[in-house]
Amino acid sequence: MPAVFDLFGDEVPEGWGKRGRPPHLVDDKKRCKVRLLLAMGRKEAEIAAALGITEPTLRKHYFRELACRQTARFQLEGTVLLRLYEEVEAGNVAAIKELGKKLDKAAIADSDFARRVAEQSQPKKPVKLGKKEQALQDARTPDTATPLGRLMAMRTTDSDKLN
Repeated sequence: MPAVFDLFGDEVPEGWGKRGRPPHLVDDKKRCKVRLLLAMGRKEAEIAAALGITEPTLRKHYFRELACRQTARFQLEGTVLLRLYEEVEAGNVAAIKELGKKLDKAAIADSDFARRVAEQSQPKKPVKLGKKEQALQDARTPDTATPLGRLMAMRTTDSDKLN
């Protein structure tokens, strides 16, 4: 019996239209779609919606792909770089330029210069004191704009000279 496909190009399982829910059919195309969506940072609910299945069905049939969620992006990037390198070896000038850009971006990201620039671009905020600590600090530092404050400031500098 020849395979029957629906409007989306997916194979219609046997027993379609009969009693019970039809089983979810897993193929390489769907596994690849799950890996790509994981690499893009999608959540399980979004991936299940893209496949037209429920989250438990996604976890049941694609548990291997979901287990490597952290590495999916690196695996995809590695595959892209491999294909790019194959094109460079074939002499594709556009691929040579693109690989050069990717290598430059990776070198900049790994360099100490990028780290220093990132640290300098984020101004360090002074430690915020609580209101009681701020009141104690204000009490210990005299206000030199007033005569009493100048007198207290002179007194603290004189006591430092005695010690």
